Amino acid sequence: MTDKPQIPDEMLAKWQRVVDILAQLLEVPAGLIMKTDAPRHDVLMTSNSPGNPYTNKTTFTLNTGLYCDTVMQEQRLLVVEDALEEPEWNQNPDLKHGMVFYMGLPLTWPDSTIFGTICVLDTKANQHAIAYKDLLAQFKEVVNCDLKFMVEMTERKTAQADLQKARDELEWRVEKRTEELEDANTALKVLLERVEGAKVEFEEQILANINELILPYIRKLKSRIPDDKAKAYIGILEANVNEITAPFGSHLSSKFSNLTPTEAEIAKLIMQGNTTKHIAGILNTATSTVDFHRNNIRRKIGINKERVNLRTYLSTLH
Repeated sequence: MTDKPQIPDEMLAKWQRVVDILAQLLEVPAGLIMKTDAPRHDVLMTSNSPGNPYTNKTTFTLNTGLYCDTVMQEQRLLVVEDALEEPEWNQNPDLKHGMVFYMGLPLTWPDSTIFGTICVLDTKANQHAIAYKDLLAQFKEVVNCDLKFMVEMTERKTAQADLQKARDELEWRVEKRTEELEDANTALKVLLERVEGAKVEFEEQILANINELILPYIRKLKSRIPDDKAKAYIGILEANVNEITAPFGSHLSSKFSNLTPTEAEIAKLIMQGNTTKHIAGILNTATSTVDFHRNNIRRKIGINKERVNLRTYLSTLH
C-alpha cells in the first residue's frame, strides 16, 4: 500500500506498555520501537526506565552505521553483545549514548515494506537479555499484528466510504431518472391532450360542415322532389350521412343531454352562426317555431333571464 495509515493513540499506548515490559524483564535501560521514514529513523516509543537516554524526539539518519540499518536491510535478528569489542560496530552512532549492547528485530507492514524495528539496548554486555530473544520475537509479532489490523480497518473504512458513495450516487441517479420520467410523462400527457383536442376540433369542423353544407340541401331536395323513389334514396343518403357523423357529435351530446333532439339540432346550427331565418329554412319550419326552441334552449341551460348572446354562450360550452 502506498499511503500508510496514522497510528491511533490507543495503539501507541499499547506499544508503550510493550517497551516498558521489555525493558523491565530484560533488565536494560532502553526498550525502543523505531519508525523509519527515509532518510530518517525515529524513536517512536521509548521505555520509561532508569538510564534511558532516548526520547520520542530522538532521530537518526539511515545508512550511517546504525544497528537498525543491518536489521532492516537483512530483515533478521541482530545481537551485538559489545560493540566496543567488534570492529564492525565500534563506530556506530548509538555509542555516543554509551549503548554497546543491542538486540533487535525488523517490523513490517502487511505488504512486507519496512515499518522500523523493535530493539533493546544496554550500556554493557547483557547475557540475561539474550535469553529473552524469543520474547522479543513475540512482541515483534504483536506489533506486526497491530499494523495488519490497523491497515485492514483503514481499508474497511475506505471500502465502506466507497460503497456509501456508490450507493449515494445510485440513489441520485434513480432520483434524477425518476424526475426525468415524471417530466416525460407530463410532456406526454400534454401532447396527448393537444392531440385529443385537435381531433375533437377536426371532428367538430367536419360535423359543422356537413350540417351546414350538406344536410340542409338534402332536406330541401327531400321536400321538393315529388317522386317517392327519389325521396327514398335521399332518405337513405341522409341516414347514411347522419350515421357517418354520429361518432363526431357524440362528445357534444352530454352538453345538450337535457335538450330535445330538435333543440339540440337547433343549438348546433346556432353555434355554427346560422340565423333564425336560415335555421327555419334548413329545417323547413317557421321562424316562430325556431324562436320557440331558442327560448327553451336558453331556459334549459340557465340563461333565460340574462342578457347573454346564445351563440356566444353555447360556444363556451363547446
